[in-house]
Amino acid sequence: MSSILIRVVCGLLFAAMALGAIVHPPANLNQGLAMLLPGAMLLNFAIKGTGRSVIQRKRAPAPSPPPSEPTRS
Repeated sequence: MSSILIRVVCGLLFAAMALGAIVHPPANLNQGLAMLLPGAMLLNFAIKGTGRSVIQRKRAPAPSPPPSEPTRS
């Protein structure tokens, strides 16, 4: 499934949850706090995405040590 599609779905679910909380406010503080966790997770995922890059990065080669000076005897 495309990352952008997942982000759009999470954004729509967050919007529906936020509108539901506005139209029918929670009865007490515990219900309100219980709605915050999934809402925050959906919003975070909608903003940041999966965290995986579509393009795989190649690792840079290890830096070679600086050349040493020849020793004089």
